[in-house]
Amino acid sequence: MSQLGKALSFKALHQGLQPFVIPNPWDAGTARVLASMGFKALATTSAGLAFALGRKDAENALSRDEVLRNAHDIVNASDLPVSADLENGFGDAPDAVAETIRMAVAIGLVGGSIEDATGRQESPIYAFEHAVERIAAAAEVVRGLPFPFMLTARAENFLNGRFDLDDTIRRLQAFEAAGADVLFAPGLPNAEAIRLVCASVSKPVSVVMGLKGTAYSVSQLEALGVRRISLGSSLNRAAWGAFMNAAQEVQVKGTFTFSDQAMSFDVVNGMMRD
Repeated sequence: MSQLGKALSFKALHQGLQPFVIPNPWDAGTARVLASMGFKALATTSAGLAFALGRKDAENALSRDEVLRNAHDIVNASDLPVSADLENGFGDAPDAVAETIRMAVAIGLVGGSIEDATGRQESPIYAFEHAVERIAAAAEVVRGLPFPFMLTARAENFLNGRFDLDDTIRRLQAFEAAGADVLFAPGLPNAEAIRLVCASVSKPVSVVMGLKGTAYSVSQLEALGVRRISLGSSLNRAAWGAFMNAAQEVQVKGTFTFSDQAMSFDVVNGMMRD
């Protein structure tokens, strides 16, 4: 499918009658597995990539080139639309964010997220006006494209110890006014907070599931006003959990029953390219 076709398909998913789940592969292989299962779109995960490379997440440990190379592999693994976790745009300045969006478009992505987190512990969140300017710069690039690119603006307060729902909503409203197509505040504490966020903006709201304490169903999230459901790094961490349990069984018990739960070689091999 062409980039235009993917872009139109991805935009339509946000306008559907029901919210859609967008899972997060961390390499080409996991992208192919998810595509074979019938999901309609994919999103990259910076945490999943960082862990695969043996690095910590959320500490500016990934370069723009590494993230885009990984996204390019995922784009090429299937015909599904792909949105990328572009972290903070890989630079403080609005121009750096704009350049990241241009580079994302060039590798075939049809969506991407920009967060207002700096990656610095001493000042984890960009000042309000600066954060808005960064989204506006990204939106200006998107508006000049010949196809829709779903720009997601992320308000990262709750992932950085700033439990201020009013400021989070204020930021999301400003990001919407600056041109964002999707609004996202990961780590919202409860259903009422999700409902308030959804009611406070007119553009589609994305949430992340798979975090502990957030066991809402798709239908429950729909009732709260959610349009898109990301899995973040949860599938990656689930894989790590199965890996660790298997290795611990071998190390501690000296047994190998984990293989009974493993996907067969033929099934995995059958989902990969020749």
